[in-house]
Amino acid sequence: MKKIVLLISIIAFTFSVQAQIGVDATKTYLVTKKDGKPFFWMGDTGWELFHRLTREEAVHYLNTRQKQGFNVIMAVALAESNGIRQPNLYGDVPFKNLETLEWDITPGNNPENAEEYDYWDNVDFVIQEAAKRKLYIGLLPTWGDKVAHSWGEGPMIFNNSPDGAYAYAKKLAERYKDQWNIIWILGGDRAATYEKEGRRHDDRPVWRTMAKAIEDTCGKDVFITYHPGWPETSAYLQEEDWLDMNAQQSGHGSRTSEPWKIIANDLKKMPKRPSMDLEPCYEDHPVNVWDGKWTRAERGYFDDYDVRARIYRGVFAGGAGAVYGHHQIWQFLDTTRNAPIWIGDTIIGWRRALTAKAANHIHHLKDLMLSRPDFNRIEDNSLVISERGSDYRDIIIATRNQKATYAMVYLPQPKPVQIDLNKLGNGRKKVSWFNPVTGKYSRIKGRYNSGIQTFTPPNQHQKDWVLVIDVK
Repeated sequence: MKKIVLLISIIAFTFSVQAQIGVDATKTYLVTKKDGKPFFWMGDTGWELFHRLTREEAVHYLNTRQKQGFNVIMAVALAESNGIRQPNLYGDVPFKNLETLEWDITPGNNPENAEEYDYWDNVDFVIQEAAKRKLYIGLLPTWGDKVAHSWGEGPMIFNNSPDGAYAYAKKLAERYKDQWNIIWILGGDRAATYEKEGRRHDDRPVWRTMAKAIEDTCGKDVFITYHPGWPETSAYLQEEDWLDMNAQQSGHGSRTSEPWKIIANDLKKMPKRPSMDLEPCYEDHPVNVWDGKWTRAERGYFDDYDVRARIYRGVFAGGAGAVYGHHQIWQFLDTTRNAPIWIGDTIIGWRRALTAKAANHIHHLKDLMLSRPDFNRIEDNSLVISERGSDYRDIIIATRNQKATYAMVYLPQPKPVQIDLNKLGNGRKKVSWFNPVTGKYSRIKGRYNSGIQTFTPPNQHQKDWVLVIDVK
């Protein structure tokens, strides 16, 4: 009997470890540890998920995102919007005492009994419901305002307490070490080094402490990344041995951001790591709203095209995945409960925002990338012979696998493009247009083998297209 129990324990432990994600042998993309297959991170930023939704609402949100093809939900244990002091919808807070950081935990976990069901029981529930839907939780132990001096409600409960940071992260890691669908993300919209009022701050000791607590509990091979503000993680965490993937936040302050350049530069650095944009522009986010000068006419909102144009090019430059966000989803906006945060002049509400345009079609990017078995890709703009463009509005990004048996070219504008087929392997070329809104292919008639060929998008009504070339 003991042998059977031991065998079951070993199988359970092996599954919990193997089911997590890791980095491939080339250090450029992600894989599932269970089978070593390519893993394309298709994330959604549900930052306030644990803090602002009921159980039923969380299930509705997870069901919708599962149907829309997402596989990572990014959420914060200690949320940004007064997440420590303002109770969740069941009247619970994370800590009993902010001085000692004692968790507010009660015996039992029956949601029908308010005396039993505590804040952490609700976090457990959401994570387990995500697992039932084969969704990973990109779990941030805390938002960055609980560490950094830069800005935010805070309070900064970890900044001067490395021991407290270690104890908190270790307790969190112990709680979820056997939960297969956890991806650890430190940071939370803050740089690890920065200046504030003329003083230089370095919060890396705190983040190192949290990373150590997670590794001490889950093992050295546990996957940990970092969600930054500005600049990118490689600017201050490149030498950290706990960091498994570099990241950036191209954000919502400008239309001119070009995250593909940072990703390409990250992939040249040593030690080598995958890289991706963990927070590009959100759909329906007002552009640069923080200076008080925003107007709909002058700056407007990021729309579904803006989201695609930024995300696709980041991935084609070598990004290990993509993250979508909607400005009224991350905060789960419901004006009967909370005031809106920087919404411009339009209140959509999180329930309607769940089915915003890009939310329904951004998964086509994941499907496109996973449709080719060889995930060992590089950016190769030498494929494009015609003018590639000059900035965020028109620049074309091309990617191909190392063996040159397929290539994909993202066109942010529906203009003809010249491609050098000699850059790909020998053989007949199957050429198609891929529509990033519908996910459908349109085969281009004709026989293509070599030389410089011109391809024109099928219509001008759809702004952006992907040219897909396969060597047969």
